[in-house]
Amino acid sequence: MNKRQAILDNLRSQIKVHRHLLGVALGSGITAKHAEEGGADFLLALNAGRYRQLGRGSLAGFLSFEDSNGLVMNFGSREIMPLIKDVPLIFGLNATDPLINLETYIEYIESKGFDGINNYPSIGLIDGQFREALDEEGLCYDTEVEAIRIAHERNMFTVAFVFNEKQAEQMALAGADVICAHLGLTNGGSLGAKKIFSLEIARENLARMFDACDKVSPNIIKMIYGGPVKTPLDVQYMYNNTSAHGYVGGS
Repeated sequence: MNKRQAILDNLRSQIKVHRHLLGVALGSGITAKHAEEGGADFLLALNAGRYRQLGRGSLAGFLSFEDSNGLVMNFGSREIMPLIKDVPLIFGLNATDPLINLETYIEYIESKGFDGINNYPSIGLIDGQFREALDEEGLCYDTEVEAIRIAHERNMFTVAFVFNEKQAEQMALAGADVICAHLGLTNGGSLGAKKIFSLEIARENLARMFDACDKVSPNIIKMIYGGPVKTPLDVQYMYNNTSAHGYVGGS
């Protein structure tokens, strides 16, 4: 049995016995160690996690302070991978980096021992005139969809961040194993986002995104991330009122 199928079998078996899944977005070995000991189902090595470990906010990962993919490859392969034992490690891929070839870089990620990819940092978190300019330049969300498709065809495990119904459908069609509805930067904490929307509005957005991916693949794993969902009570509210199978936390 290949790694991807083993991961999926484990996650789906937990869902069958009504256990909710937990993904942890991180940026250091000590966090990875504690996350595995605490029962995380998978880990995501993201540039945002690294910046948080350095005492900076997650948004630093969206500006040209450092090579995102090089940063994740360095701490992910050297600091986290040798430390963890059984939990899958997912590479946060900056798919729109104009200096990489997606096919060969995803092959490189796999060769370094990562179990899969996630589309982060994502163009989906950017809006307004800057987003329009990026799209015109060809630096667009469709490239992230293509990255998930390539990884899926290589039989790698894939976790797709989506921000609306159209993207949920796109990622489901691309073969994403997990659709994670991203509700924006997590509120709270010393480095958290300050402006959020209510849990009820978030629930309505989640319902639309989950409905869109269910139309493509009813058995797809659905998770939530960020925004106003930051405490156990918030997460329980979403479990009670949506079809979410789990939660991904970072901040």
